[in-house]
Amino acid sequence: MSALPVVSPPRFARAVLPAVLLLLAALMLLALCVGDVPLSPAEIWAGLWRHDPHAATIIWNLRVPRLLVAMAVGAALSASGLVMQAYFRNSLASPDLLGVSSGGTAGAVVAIGAGWAAASLLALPVMAIAGSLAATGAVLILARRGTGTERLLLAGVALNALLGAVTGYVLTNFTISYERNAQIIFWLLGGLEDRTWEHVWTAAPILVAATLLWPLGRPMDLLSLGADEAQSLGVDVRGLRRRLLALATVMTALATAVAGTVGFVGLVVPHVLRLLVGPEHRRLVPLSLAGGAAFVLACDLLGHAAGLRVGIVTALVGGPFFLWLLRRSP
Repeated sequence: MSALPVVSPPRFARAVLPAVLLLLAALMLLALCVGDVPLSPAEIWAGLWRHDPHAATIIWNLRVPRLLVAMAVGAALSASGLVMQAYFRNSLASPDLLGVSSGGTAGAVVAIGAGWAAASLLALPVMAIAGSLAATGAVLILARRGTGTERLLLAGVALNALLGAVTGYVLTNFTISYERNAQIIFWLLGGLEDRTWEHVWTAAPILVAATLLWPLGRPMDLLSLGADEAQSLGVDVRGLRRRLLALATVMTALATAVAGTVGFVGLVVPHVLRLLVGPEHRRLVPLSLAGGAAFVLACDLLGHAAGLRVGIVTALVGGPFFLWLLRRSP
């Protein structure tokens, strides 16, 4: 089993959260400045207070929704990865590698292909949640005899292949318009283009889920020691696992519903932060939320500059990182 390491936090651990928050604030300001129409800090200030109608339109209708969705997606996927690593006691567990993100994507693709997404605003997130829940259940069944690295990765490979077949079936056998086909391809690639306030409200429940996750830091510490040890210390292990999986699944599904498949965030961010501050989840939960938001926002800015979607950028960063982790794991 590739159990999570138990090490003492470095001396600078307390400085990591302020540093991440400062980085996030700088990235937010940069995201407001950079775009097809560059804006100066003075124009941003005037636009935020609607003193400059042109800048206000760009900021409030285009850049703020995209910025907020990017932060929500990053926070959700990072926190979900942290939860799954604690649940499975495996540092390689993450929503995309285990197929949970693909389940959300398949659900969203079915909603788009069937025309339900056009008929109701709730269809896309509901189907994404249903797909993610189905994928989570399948992971638990496939890995019920153990949570070793090999079993988890094989379960993820099998699920991703199966869910990819579902998506391919929708693309090739549903009678759909060009617009729906383009929308499906968008979800498969993952991106933040043309995000609106509707997408912000769709992602808003992520904040509620994050608030519910916050007090579970200490029980997650005990769960990382093992189910028997946590139970002996007074933790309701079964109830805790249900809450953790429900929160991780809902956050992953909502992130997928508003941005498509954005991979490797739940693997890279929690792992790097654990190396920086140690295994204490009371530190890692807020750090993962802020760090994930900063990571996706930075990848979106890089992608915008290079003409790439954010899902491609996160894959370019996360793929080599995953191979490095896989080489190091026992």
